[in-house]
Amino acid sequence: MTYIIKKLFELKDESYKSFHAKLVPGLPPARIIGVRTPALRAFAKEFVKTGDTAAFMNSLPHYYYEENNLHAMCIAHLKSFDEQLKRIEELLPYVDNWATCDTLAPKSFKKHPDEVYAKVKEWISSEKTYTVRFALVVLLQFFLDEHFTEESLRLAARVKSSDYYIMMAQAWYLSFALIKQYESALPYFTERRLDAAVHNKAIQKATESFRIDAATKIFLKTLKI
Repeated sequence: MTYIIKKLFELKDESYKSFHAKLVPGLPPARIIGVRTPALRAFAKEFVKTGDTAAFMNSLPHYYYEENNLHAMCIAHLKSFDEQLKRIEELLPYVDNWATCDTLAPKSFKKHPDEVYAKVKEWISSEKTYTVRFALVVLLQFFLDEHFTEESLRLAARVKSSDYYIMMAQAWYLSFALIKQYESALPYFTERRLDAAVHNKAIQKATESFRIDAATKIFLKTLKI
């Protein structure tokens, strides 16, 4: 896909590359072109209009970080939920950083909770770091409001991993669980059911939110390990 690479290099911002490389330390700098996200989103929108995205999405694995992010953005523009899900499952094995991972999760997921939740249960059991992180991000985005269940909370809380990016996603999810589903989430903290690092980070993130009142913040801070 020479055209794609050429276009991405035309959008390159050298100063942004240096800055962004520090945010995804697990990636070799040579794989980062340095395209700002708004520019990449604008390109994705125009690229989708050409109708040539299928060939690009069939060309896995990609080499450049921005190619993977572009791929994720193209998936979001697909009209069919089934096609989106298929394309996500094709891309997930090649996701190798938190930023690409968190770019996934199209809005159509909200309209298909049963199908998505069934997939989440598969993804969260994966041995791949960013497949597990993706499952946690999906639970956070789509299963803490009208589709929340006690089971979905248990599913996220019982993840056991020493991987930093999984633990941070788990803490992120649990902080939102405290914000949105306080009564259900609280026992995981009062009974210390979580890894200490996840427990403390979730409390920190929750108490930084303006959606939790001052008295509750004071109480939650007393639960830190």
